[in-house]
Amino acid sequence: MQDFDVHERRMWGAAGVATAYLRGFGGLCAGAVPALLDQAGAAPGVRLLDVGTGPGTVAAAALGRGAVVTAVDAEPQMVKAAAERLPEVPVSLALLPELPFTEGEFDAVTANFVVNHVADPVAALTELRRVVGPGGLGAVTLWPVVGNQAMDLFGEVLEQVGVERPVFPAVPVAFERTTDGLAGLLEQAGWQQVAARLVSWTYRVDPEDWWAGPAAGVANIGLVVTTQPPEVLAELKHVYDRLAAARLDADGLLALEAVAVLAGGVRS
Repeated sequence: MQDFDVHERRMWGAAGVATAYLRGFGGLCAGAVPALLDQAGAAPGVRLLDVGTGPGTVAAAALGRGAVVTAVDAEPQMVKAAAERLPEVPVSLALLPELPFTEGEFDAVTANFVVNHVADPVAALTELRRVVGPGGLGAVTLWPVVGNQAMDLFGEVLEQVGVERPVFPAVPVAFERTTDGLAGLLEQAGWQQVAARLVSWTYRVDPEDWWAGPAAGVANIGLVVTTQPPEVLAELKHVYDRLAAARLDADGLLALEAVAVLAGGVRS
């Protein structure tokens, strides 16, 4: 594996990550699911593969639309969480760009916030295209570089405490995290009729659930938080509580504005 792959496995393989992810970040990512499944044409009888299923959020929503769902993830604990949540869905371990399915086995494929977690996005998107038949649909999402209040809150906490972010391994194949950038990746991977747009939503979450992700080591922010000495960790939580309290709505929840890049294409 490349350094980037090793970093990803370290980031997502820590004990407790799946549970903490579902409490906070999983809910944030779920906001893009309706548009993602619309793009993928999820409907009764459609054979849909969800790649990078995590705790099974997309798979569950696709199942609710009547699709015949199969799911994979690169982390054993995520596979376990999704399988326990959705016993009627075949869930297996698989790491892009190699999927254990025959060519054209599915009618549609989805990957919610997966593209930026693979070392070679074009190879990954090519593999997604391989597993759908002619006329099959693919839909993927990506976080843009800016525009999400949710992650801005954590950045403000680090800044006020004076914690510097380390330089983590970057995706080896550089691309712009924009509509044009994501559409370009799909086109390079051979998808046709590619279209990309921004989708936005408001994520409402209990502040303790939102902190649970970094506190358990979820994502890069989690690696930053969990590697701090106890006194710095305590200060981070103190500052987070203060900043979060100023942003609570009448129900005591954080209302965080989120935006994602959504792109889809057709296999010719």
